[in-house]
Amino acid sequence: MKNASHNFTGEIKREIMKAGFENACCKTAALSAFLRATGSIVRSGSKIGFEFITESESVAAFFISLLEDLYGEELKIVQATTDNRNGKDRLVFQCLSEKSLYILAELGIVERDGDAVSLKLEMDRYLIENDCCKLAYIKGAFLGSGSCSLPKLDDARSGYHLEIVFYNKLLADGCCDLLAQYEILAKSVERKNSRVVYLKSRESISDFLDLVGAENSLKKLGELADKKDERNQLNRVANCMQMNFDKSVVASVKQIQAIEAIESTIGLEGLEPPLREAAEARLADKEGSLKELAGRLGVSKSCLNHRLRKLLKIAETIEGD
Repeated sequence: MKNASHNFTGEIKREIMKAGFENACCKTAALSAFLRATGSIVRSGSKIGFEFITESESVAAFFISLLEDLYGEELKIVQATTDNRNGKDRLVFQCLSEKSLYILAELGIVERDGDAVSLKLEMDRYLIENDCCKLAYIKGAFLGSGSCSLPKLDDARSGYHLEIVFYNKLLADGCCDLLAQYEILAKSVERKNSRVVYLKSRESISDFLDLVGAENSLKKLGELADKKDERNQLNRVANCMQMNFDKSVVASVKQIQAIEAIESTIGLEGLEPPLREAAEARLADKEGSLKELAGRLGVSKSCLNHRLRKLLKIAETIEGD
């Protein structure tokens, strides 16, 4: 069974793909970012091409259609397995043809100098000159290796987390710079052999979802945040009530100990009538609240509290003697 975080990530990606990309420049930027996030270079003899890995058939179909639209090239699936540990699919698609090296160069992933070919480690700035292409690049990267998890209502330790994984620091830093242009401050951290760009706050993730046009996902995030805040408020109230109850129990124990000390020494008969009534009421109901005892005596809660404090002072004087 796929977990809730996996489903939420899928919802975001479906919204991005549904909107699509209108211009060829945006399609190129998105495809480049997608391959940067989840692809790798492959070689067979003299041919140089690429492959990409995805868990989603719909994401694979989306980018295969972009590739065919831009370059008239078809990809073939070379592996389809299921991870027994998490139940996720693993689909590997490959492009290894006469045009594949040309495509990599057009996508700013490799650089050709005569017969020499080198991998470009940072994003091609030419691909993201326009604002629409910058946004397309961010969307393509998230579709490639992005994920988003939401906190569980019943787990205070869980939190908000959105990430995009790249294979080197230069690409991750470039993505952070792009997001910063939209006032979304992301951080990056090394994880095994990759670099992860991440957001950890509800506000920054909300801004990201708004940026990529995932309106339904943004609404769902807001609804969950409201429920989380409501749950936190209820927990704070419950904790406060528990603290007050604990204080009340401690105060009651001290009052009873003081009254019993008075009774065993000077006796309750030696007290003024109001104090004696208060002492007898507390001994008669050791677990009763001040409000309940005050109601039985026909006095205010503050008045009863004042009398009980007097009894505590009398007991202190007795113990001091």
